[in-house]
Amino acid sequence: MSGRTVIVTGAGRNIGRAIALTFGDAGCNVVVNARSNGDEAAEVVDSVNAGPGKAIAVLGDVGDPDFDEELVRAAVDRFGGVDCLINNAGRRRLQSLLDITPEDWDTILRSNLSAMFYLSRLVLPGMVERRWGRIINIGGPDGQSGAPFRAHNVTCKAGLIGLVKAISIEFAHAGITANVVVPGMMDTTRSPIDYPGWPPSQQTISSRVPTARLGTSDEVAYACRFLSSQAAAYVTGQTLHVNGGMYMP
Repeated sequence: MSGRTVIVTGAGRNIGRAIALTFGDAGCNVVVNARSNGDEAAEVVDSVNAGPGKAIAVLGDVGDPDFDEELVRAAVDRFGGVDCLINNAGRRRLQSLLDITPEDWDTILRSNLSAMFYLSRLVLPGMVERRWGRIINIGGPDGQSGAPFRAHNVTCKAGLIGLVKAISIEFAHAGITANVVVPGMMDTTRSPIDYPGWPPSQQTISSRVPTARLGTSDEVAYACRFLSSQAAAYVTGQTLHVNGGMYMP
């Protein structure tokens, strides 16, 4: 992976941050995207640059297709191209379906599904030209199991699976793979508004997760690093769950 260029969206904290650092440790050029928190993005960039990798930060909302063009252009201008795209950014709201307004629906779909299409469409031509590429969408178990009060997010997570299947079939001939990595119950910071009662008690964790613990962001990052490597060249169109056995589709 050394010398490869990877864009990681939503990379200022939690899983995105771990992915950026893991790819940096592998000697990659990392484009760190965060929506607005420049301090968090700068800390990730400094950490990557302190090791074998190189990094830049590009702030903006990936739900905006005009910004996505800026993001990819920054990666190409600084590092010459994009080899890997890790779509991690997203918004999550706890809302009854009956309370979701058209504006709410559009906002979540732009950030959690359309952005993945926008960015994939922008990086694929270069990947085809180089005959190598990796696209990974970070999903959610509710995309297959369903969940209450998150109809917009459930729809997006299910859509990510369909999107990578379409990409994997259409572009496999060019050495490009596309997969989904689905974290389970992870030890991450979450909004108390959208995740009331987080973090769960050990009793709750043990009752839902066979390994009886929360997962770590690093464990998701390692799965992404494997799928981005040449060792996973024959793995495409798949949904990989990193969840301690909590959900088995």
